Amino acid sequence: MTAATDIVGQLIQTDGLLLLFPVAVIEGPIVTIVAGWLGRLGYLPLGWAMLVLVLADLVGDSLLYAFGRAGMDVLPQKLRQVLGVTGARIALVAEHFSTQGGRTLIAAKLTHTFGFAALVAAGISRMSFPVFLFFNLVGTIPKTLFFLLIGYAIGEAHLTIGRWMTWTFLAIGVLGVAILSIWYWNRKRER
Repeated sequence: MTAATDIVGQLIQTDGLLLLFPVAVIEGPIVTIVAGWLGRLGYLPLGWAMLVLVLADLVGDSLLYAFGRAGMDVLPQKLRQVLGVTGARIALVAEHFSTQGGRTLIAAKLTHTFGFAALVAAGISRMSFPVFLFFNLVGTIPKTLFFLLIGYAIGEAHLTIGRWMTWTFLAIGVLGVAILSIWYWNRKRER
């Protein structure tokens, strides 16, 4: 090993969990895979890493929720028009989240494709924050454990895994948008 590798290894062993938290708030799945790999190499304790990763995911998601809750009021009217944010659409989102919010959050967390939109929409709809946290936690734990175990098993391939995940989630997203578009246009035609 080189001196730089030794320094990085020692830094991860002494402060790895502290460093893991802010990075995982920003980017969860790939960081979780890398954490699993570092756990396998003995640099991170896996149980504590799991706890830090779950907390980081909840913090990041709560920030998106908070943006949705306050963000629409902060956005200029012109930008809201461009994004199509209207009172009627917000009412539809709120109605959806009042009846199906938990399911929507769990599905968004597990598919990872519409996670950003669902988290912001939960905030826009004024979903109760404790309810939001509960359903978000229910979706976060299995997702985090899954990626941590992938990292533990084959973490040295994290760059390849990252590319696969990107293409898979992109394909799911495109398929989801296509299905929603077809549903929307059929519904509009029936009116």
